[in-house]
Amino acid sequence: MQILLAEDDDGVAAALVEVLYDHGHVTRRVRYGRDVLTYHRSADLLLLDLGLPDTDGLDVLRALRAVSAMSVVVLTARGDERSVVRGLRLGADDYLVKPVRLAELLARIDAVTRRAAGPPGARIVRTVRAGDVEVDLEARRVQVAGAEVELTAKEFDVLAVLAGRAGTAVSREQLLDEVWGHAHHAMSRSRSLDVHLTQLRAKLGRPELLTTIRGFGYRFGDATDFGD
Repeated sequence: MQILLAEDDDGVAAALVEVLYDHGHVTRRVRYGRDVLTYHRSADLLLLDLGLPDTDGLDVLRALRAVSAMSVVVLTARGDERSVVRGLRLGADDYLVKPVRLAELLARIDAVTRRAAGPPGARIVRTVRAGDVEVDLEARRVQVAGAEVELTAKEFDVLAVLAGRAGTAVSREQLLDEVWGHAHHAMSRSRSLDVHLTQLRAKLGRPELLTTIRGFGYRFGDATDFGD
């Protein structure tokens, strides 16, 4: 398997590369978060440290999830509950706190890989359809009744979080975390979400598609609406 390792500590990185090689994995090590977005297409799985020198690893994870569904295992010294919860909500497939036993790391990698593969013959959903609305999560394109709808990057990010969990309620807090993260003032990002949802409903012309669940969050359509 091709593994991308984002780790700024040379000693830790060297040890991991050696162990992974001994177990049949080819590893490319990068030091900076920006390199993850450069090289992720050549890997099957990302091992991500959160304490990178150029940017927070959670911001790297958020940016990666906007363009890729690759498997991600967070491997970090940051073990506080908030970081663990945010990492998983932002799309990490697993979260390990250093120091970690190498046998456990290898087992977690295998487990994540099996889950990503799914049952034999299963297809990964890249396009979500609800009525005459089609959301292509990989190409970041939206069509309504066959006509393409132009969305801003943030509008699509909001839609992608909801469409990626089509038919399922998504909490407002989770939506804010995945699209804006913790780097923005809470009130500012909350207002931004309201604005973007209003714009999305107007542009899609299907107000019933984005349902507000009072006191909780939002849902993209109903579970019976979708095809892949």
